Amino acid sequence: MFSHVAVGTNDLKKAKRFYDAVLGALGYGEGLDRAAGGYVYVADNSFFIVAGPLDGQPATHANGGTIGFICQSTDQVDLWHAAGVANGGKSVEDPPGVRETPAGALYLAYLLDPDGNKLCALYRISV
Repeated sequence: MFSHVAVGTNDLKKAKRFYDAVLGALGYGEGLDRAAGGYVYVADNSFFIVAGPLDGQPATHANGGTIGFICQSTDQVDLWHAAGVANGGKSVEDPPGVRETPAGALYLAYLLDPDGNKLCALYRISV
């Protein structure tokens, strides 16, 4: 439901390795070079971009912000989480698992990327 999401990084090589792994676990290809610098990952109608900040200042994470990725199964959530941890991410909050919410049961996993951006993988079990 977004046109694009962009996160900043202070280390493009480390960020590309991480995002190639976690987005690869969701079925996306490697990041493509952007003319403006950084990498873009192409989905059906949206883009995920990782690049250095355009203002030349250090990249920082958004405190309180989370970027969520839709998954097709609980196994895909687990694969995403494992790929992230194996490629420089940090597992945060509860371990991957079911969370009961007013919107139904969700299977969730959370990571911090190498720059501290908070990410979530979500599989909707029921509504």
